[in-house]
Amino acid sequence: MTQYADLVVETPAGAVRGARDDSGEFYRAIPYAAAPIGARRFTPPAPHPGWSGVRDGTRPSPTAPQPVRDFGKLDMTPYFGPGWVRGEEYLTVDVRTPAADSGGRPVLVFVHGGGFVTGSNRAALYDGSAFARDGIVLVTVNYRLGIPGFLDLDGAPPNRGLLDVLAALGWVRATIAAFGGDPDNVTISGQSAGATLVGVLLATPEAKGLFRRAIIQSGSGTGAFTPEQARRVTATAAATLGVEPAADAFAAIPDERFLEVLPALAGLDLRTSTATDPLAGLSPFSLVLPVQPADGLADGPARDVDLLIGTNTEEGNLYLAPQGNRESSTEADVLGEALFGAGTARMAQAHAQISGGRTHVYSFGYRSTALNGRLGAAHTVELPFVFDIADKPWLHGDTGLLGPDPAPDGLAARMHGAWVAFAGTGDPGWAAYDPQRRFSQYLT
Repeated sequence: MTQYADLVVETPAGAVRGARDDSGEFYRAIPYAAAPIGARRFTPPAPHPGWSGVRDGTRPSPTAPQPVRDFGKLDMTPYFGPGWVRGEEYLTVDVRTPAADSGGRPVLVFVHGGGFVTGSNRAALYDGSAFARDGIVLVTVNYRLGIPGFLDLDGAPPNRGLLDVLAALGWVRATIAAFGGDPDNVTISGQSAGATLVGVLLATPEAKGLFRRAIIQSGSGTGAFTPEQARRVTATAAATLGVEPAADAFAAIPDERFLEVLPALAGLDLRTSTATDPLAGLSPFSLVLPVQPADGLADGPARDVDLLIGTNTEEGNLYLAPQGNRESSTEADVLGEALFGAGTARMAQAHAQISGGRTHVYSFGYRSTALNGRLGAAHTVELPFVFDIADKPWLHGDTGLLGPDPAPDGLAARMHGAWVAFAGTGDPGWAAYDPQRRFSQYLT
């Protein structure tokens, strides 16, 4: 039962009112940066000006402008959330905590996926009740998406969505103690696009000192676009909109128009003489970097952090099975390896070679029975087990992510427990990976 009481936390920006339920306390829609409106959509995140009085933190925030994505007969609403919920102030975090006291508990910061164009911390899959129940302070992050977040433009810093996540980590560093968290025991985690963002943070000098550990779920250490690939996307976007490929020109265009032109960016040929399309045509947006994250770890905090990294055994099924296109498991396997498998292996190897921290690798193999058993251990299927919500009715049934069959006994407890242990100590409960002994824990 949710209880609204005098749960007020003082932060540097102002006071926030939260609520309590059976798992602990929650505080929603807390701004970590100023609202990205108008020209500010294409600038670095600016400090929030703060507020007077007590801010209501019991209701969810708006979300970044985003399109609706269709996965056929598979209900992906728990993953994508409610879509675009309009409102200016969406650069926010939600905090789930056992108690906003002086407990100094481990902190897990989660960055959602969605192909760099969709998603939010309002998605039902990111319910942090189980983490709070088990002594972890969970922070879920919204960031800029699509054209405002990732289109490379003259006059604008690249990778603005990444800059948002950096700003959110800075907010955690400065503020999380007020919510019962330990700012010196922070784990940054993400899934899919969020995991790729985490991988880039490992290679980002400005991220040093902001986290002790990292979790990369179904991301890629080789998922970034080259500047040449990014220029192709920018040129097409500018031509479709009828403006110059510059930040000042894009600043005058409303978000609705940005969403309208996304179909023109789908399926662009991004292959060059030196690079393939790391996202296999599934998204026109990614991080834009001169080298892949796995090749730049020496420049960032990777040397000093522990890493938990892995993939699902049938990642590619998500993109083929819902449309009934999975005629051959080989096609799905090739797609999954291209999107996630090869880049994850390269990141694990690179981290183990340069880091003083430990590298732990997993492979998730539980096969969802959704879509008459065709979905299998696809992309996103591990999330209900990480968040220990695999028994929720809305994840089951003919169109649910986990299908009509009940989840296997104990898998959610084991997997969630490993994430809790890693966030607390850096040890998920299995042997570390090293370049000679490439150990991977199979989770099923």
